[in-house]
Amino acid sequence: MALQCGIVGLPNVGKSTLFNCLSNAKAQAANFPFCTIEPNVGVITVPDERLNKLAELVHPQRIVPTTVEIVDIAGLVKGASKGEGLGNKFLANIRETDAILHVLRCFDNENIVHVDGSINPVRDKEIIDTELQLKDLETVDSRINKVQKQAAAGDKLAKTVYDIYVQYREALIQGKSARTVKLDPLDKKLVKDLYLLTDKPVMYVCNVDEASAVSGNAYVEALRESVKDENAEILIVAAATEADIAELETYEERQMFLEEVGLKESGVSRLIRAAYHLLDLQTYFTAGVQEVRAWTFGRGWKAPQCAGVIHTDFEKGFIRAEVIKYNDFTSLGSEAACKEAGKMNVEGKEYVVTDGDIMHFRFNV
Repeated sequence: MALQCGIVGLPNVGKSTLFNCLSNAKAQAANFPFCTIEPNVGVITVPDERLNKLAELVHPQRIVPTTVEIVDIAGLVKGASKGEGLGNKFLANIRETDAILHVLRCFDNENIVHVDGSINPVRDKEIIDTELQLKDLETVDSRINKVQKQAAAGDKLAKTVYDIYVQYREALIQGKSARTVKLDPLDKKLVKDLYLLTDKPVMYVCNVDEASAVSGNAYVEALRESVKDENAEILIVAAATEADIAELETYEERQMFLEEVGLKESGVSRLIRAAYHLLDLQTYFTAGVQEVRAWTFGRGWKAPQCAGVIHTDFEKGFIRAEVIKYNDFTSLGSEAACKEAGKMNVEGKEYVVTDGDIMHFRFNV
């Protein structure tokens, strides 16, 4: 599944530092592989203690984690919606991503110049929001012009779509993002081809100084207040501190560093997991002596779809799935013990896979 989170932000907010930390995340999570598709796209392993626990029980030849793609998108400036700076490239890159990690500067440092001369994450957020909203307004206006005549002529579908476009337009004109418009799931499906920039799920990443890494600061609180009506999450990360952690050689050294600054785990690990959930992704496992592996699937997927993640033949020829719940497997210690205790369920095509399921698929092609 090649779903992507795009990292966006104004210049000099710590966006690239954070991306570089994410690129080194293999050293912080475990000895898992990391690769780069192109210079600004990182395929980053998702930390998951459940994978390590299963490996302790099964003793496989190898461990394969699940991954998420993070894209470092060029810094935005005012006027991007009109093509200023790298505006067109920036907006095109965001359109290709599935969710947005919006990095905001929430720290003081006289040596790092802010493009607008002062630190104000609420203002910075609004600059990017405005550019994205203007581009979305352009998209919606164009669509309204196309369906208006059909709607006026009595085409019921065109009228429904037109009404949805108008709802989006009214929100955007008021300076609100498209994600604030509450639509019925069926209506949402009717206009899914709009691909509005401000309709993508977003997480605000507050880049703070080391002293604020645990509980944030006044800048973070101001931002939290400004986004309280949005369907968005906030994550606190000290990018400079994360960069220091990434340079340490051993896992033990990194853990000691984290304890010294009062953190239980690195901000990068929290950010990767948060990005995974922002994309509405979940994990199931396969566990055998050859490998213990995490597989990514979309929330609500049924067993055949999940089987198709391994290979399309698994989905085409799906017969059944043998399912063990993670807690049962770890408490009983093995697949054989789960079978004996009646904790292995045989499920058919309608089974909705849940996060943490340990799966074995039966198929015939």
